[in-house]
Amino acid sequence: MYNALRQHWPEYLMEAAGLALFMLSACTFGTLLEYPGSPVRQAIAHPFVRRVLMGVAMALSAIGLVYSPWGKQSGAHLNPAITLTSFRLGKVAPWDALLYMVAQGVGGVTGVLLAAAVLAHALTEPPVSYVVTRPGMAGVGVAFVAEMSMAFILMSMILRVTNTPRLARYTGLFAGALIATYISLEAPLSGMSMNPARTFASALPAQVWTALWLYFTAPPLGMLLAAEVYVRQAGRHPVRCAKLHHQNAKRCIFTQCGYHQPGDEKTTERCGVSL
Repeated sequence: MYNALRQHWPEYLMEAAGLALFMLSACTFGTLLEYPGSPVRQAIAHPFVRRVLMGVAMALSAIGLVYSPWGKQSGAHLNPAITLTSFRLGKVAPWDALLYMVAQGVGGVTGVLLAAAVLAHALTEPPVSYVVTRPGMAGVGVAFVAEMSMAFILMSMILRVTNTPRLARYTGLFAGALIATYISLEAPLSGMSMNPARTFASALPAQVWTALWLYFTAPPLGMLLAAEVYVRQAGRHPVRCAKLHHQNAKRCIFTQCGYHQPGDEKTTERCGVSL
């Protein structure tokens, strides 16, 4: 662990900061769109229209993080389920996987606490309540299936797009489109988490633990299942790297990086691959 921390601490901080910024965005737009005293909430009565706007806001936030300098270097997982799946595929070393997930959790909580310090009761009191994710009126079973299905589709897309050379650089845009769609259409079923760290980041300060197990199990199961399907169809070799955006000059800390070519000193230095 010491070596991993010494060598890769910048990437861990980038993952933490990335999810902190994502949660700051979620809290800010959630308050603007749902707090009864917000002029935006008063002007837009229809909940579907507000969900569409929330979806667009969060999609743009995710896209910005993927293509930011930090996202280009860390890989912009921002989600323990993505990191765990990348570990399962042999693209992330064990200590990196663990410390990525810890950083994501700490970063998410930090982002919500910072938002609470600024937005105060508008964020912390119902109906916003720290933008917690909870199963909808259809129940826990429907929420579980919805979360698992969304995660399966997202990871299937990531694996196929990142491993298709002509499309790989657009992975962040595809992910953003899915996030916008999910929030607009699926949020009434499960709150649209798809991310254990995102749910934990809101649940901890809100002290709302409703069906927390669901958000800790369904997204990882969906993504791991997507990885198994992909590997069985394409074989393990075509999975090139764990980064969502690799078409840049930032270093890559991930193992067996498929962008490395033996003898290419520039690539070796950029990818940080041990030969």
